[in-house]
Order: sequence, then C-alpha cells, then structure tokens
Amino acid sequence: MYFEIVKGLLYAASDRRECGMDVEMMKTAGSVRIGNQAPDFQARSTKGDFRLSTLRGQWVIFFSHPADFTPVCSTEFAELARRQAAFDSLNCKLVGLSVDSLYAHLAWVRALKDLFGVDIGFPIIEDPSMVVGRAYGMIDDAASDSMTMRYTFFIDPQGIIRATTCYPHNVGRSVEEMLRLLRALQCVDGADVLTPEGWDDGQRLLLPVAEQADGDRDWFCRFEDRA
Repeated sequence: MYFEIVKGLLYAASDRRECGMDVEMMKTAGSVRIGNQAPDFQARSTKGDFRLSTLRGQWVIFFSHPADFTPVCSTEFAELARRQAAFDSLNCKLVGLSVDSLYAHLAWVRALKDLFGVDIGFPIIEDPSMVVGRAYGMIDDAASDSMTMRYTFFIDPQGIIRATTCYPHNVGRSVEEMLRLLRALQCVDGADVLTPEGWDDGQRLLLPVAEQADGDRDWFCRFEDRA
C-alpha cells in the first residue's frame, strides 16, 4: 500500500491553492497502520521543499501538533530541539507537521528561540488543508479543526510504520519516551528478541516463547542469558 500526496501544499497568504490528491488515496486515507508503508508527500517546510521519501535509509519520527504558538507544543518542540543530537546519533530524522502556514511556522520558530534559546533544526511541514493529516488518519474526514493532531509515527529506513502514539491536545509527549521507543525498535529490528516493560539500552532482553514448554517455570517469559 503506497500513498502519495501530489503537488505539495503550496499555500501562501496571498495565494491559497488546494493541493491535489488522487481519488484512490482519498478512499484509503485514514487507514494507515503499523506495518503499512508511510504515505509519501511533498510539501513546503521551514527547511525548504520537503519530500518524505528522500529520507529513506534513515529512521524518521514524524509528529504532528494542533497549531503553532500553543503552550504544550512549544515545550515539546523546545525539548526536541535540545535532544536533537540524541536522535541524530540513532540515525533518526525528526519531522514536524501542523495545519498552520509556512509563515506561521517561521514566526513560531523565531519565538521559540527568543523564549527558550533553542534552534529548531528539523523541518516543520505546513498542512493548511489538513490533507496530510487526513492521509495519515490524524484527522477524521468530518473534523473541522486540527485538535486531534497529536500523533507520532515511527518510520523505519524502508519507509514502514513501526509504531504510533496519539496524545490529547492538553497532555505533552515525553521526548525521553520517544527516544526509548526508538532505541527499542532498533534493538529488535531483524533480531529474534523482545523488549520487556520499560526496556532501555543495555538492559536484558526477552526471548520468544518456545514452541514447546520444556518444564521450566519461566518457559513463557524467559530472559536471554548474558555472557
């Protein structure tokens, strides 16, 4: 399953034009799930023209927020900026999204620097028509605003969605948990192991359940042996 939002979101204050979207994409919009190909799109951002598929070969955390200049989102973006190097070390790119225009994004980035002393080094995508939000299932087709846009998508180097989270507009996301989940996804990627509750780098991993019980009491929940 592959989605593409064509022509980008070329909105300007004096020239608002709807971006094109294929009829078949509209039919499947909102059906994105873990294991699906992440919908590709092209749009304007605070870092120039952006296309998601150019980030293949790297992990991507694609996250949305209801609007610029909102208190919860401002604290999230400030902390993401502070922890940028941690994501870079994990070969992961951050990509933000909101329904506001590029001009609002740029003004907000300047305001965040003035207030928190941080530079937002990752792109923030404009989505005034909410077409990207709807393609990802962040917004119901009947929704009239973006208040439900507090989603995070963890996308692997092949462009596959590996995990998602959804928060209400009045509860902030934990950047440390975003990093922990990313480390866990990378740890189990292609490996025959599982991560237990609260796992983080350096801790013991779980083994898959054996097809047949061997009589040991931990047969259904067994940690790997450490050398």
